[in-house]
Amino acid sequence: MSKRGPSPPPVEGVLIKRAKSDAPPSNQIIISSSNDPRNKGLVRSVQRTSNLEAPIISLAGAHSVRDKTPILDLQWSLTSSILYTVSADHLLTTVDLATGQRLRKIRAHHEIVNTIDRTLAVGTELLATGSDDGTVKIWEGGEEATKQAVATLEINCPVTSVCWSADGANVYVGALDNEIHVFDIRKNEQVYSLKGHTDTPTSLSLSPDGSYLLSPSLSSQTLIHDIRPFSPSSTRIHRVLQGAPAGFENTLLKGAWSRDDGGRRVAVGGADRTVTIWEVESGKILYKLPGHKGTVTAVDFHPKEPIILTGSKDGTMLLGEIEAGMAI
Repeated sequence: MSKRGPSPPPVEGVLIKRAKSDAPPSNQIIISSSNDPRNKGLVRSVQRTSNLEAPIISLAGAHSVRDKTPILDLQWSLTSSILYTVSADHLLTTVDLATGQRLRKIRAHHEIVNTIDRTLAVGTELLATGSDDGTVKIWEGGEEATKQAVATLEINCPVTSVCWSADGANVYVGALDNEIHVFDIRKNEQVYSLKGHTDTPTSLSLSPDGSYLLSPSLSSQTLIHDIRPFSPSSTRIHRVLQGAPAGFENTLLKGAWSRDDGGRRVAVGGADRTVTIWEVESGKILYKLPGHKGTVTAVDFHPKEPIILTGSKDGTMLLGEIEAGMAI
């Protein structure tokens, strides 16, 4: 038997190629009980439901303060590669995502601008912005828009959230008086209000079918209002959800509807550093997802896959995989 000679030493700078693995994501979750990566134990097997590389992915380092004015809300344009943002320095800013250049900067309000939403239901993209100055202003969107508001709605107290109706005829306005004011844009007047909150609503989110309105509040109570023309309930309160604490920081926490299943689930971030996900029909809590080290301020669902995105005051975002829903 011939003796094999010693292997040559590795050459510095040489790229060693390995075969690519086409195996699907593992169904096994393995954790270590110590800092030794060799000391691992299988906890349980799970069925993966998305194309994420792992069930939970951390997106750290996406933001840094550097003495910049806080951006308080943002929306994608529905017609072009434009991003709209509002900020604490009273501005509405339009950014071209293709070039990264700022197209327009408007001093939209006299106080902090807390919220923005947009609609394309009327054929032209319209924006609504809400501010601590007690007004909601309506603007034309797009690259050729002017710097003048096309309408101003007087709320007479600080505005925390705005949301367009599905047909673009109404704007829902959450305010410091604990009410959600409903304005008819064609008449430029308030037509009714949604009540039930005992503290300020922090955000508004329309269901995928346009029939319900999700509104977390500083009371730690989240309401779902029935905004159909003929609601079976005189109060229009469809569900009362508990489980997402608002805390004492008066943070304007965001909520969201699932979209891969037609809106059967809703989610709201909380001061307990988790995001709470409920089943709408039963009001049952499905998940309390941890992972953040600060208040979870923002949340959104992936439009096609069972993935949830959360943002926190700890400066990180997390992508989490949840169980797939059944489309309605």
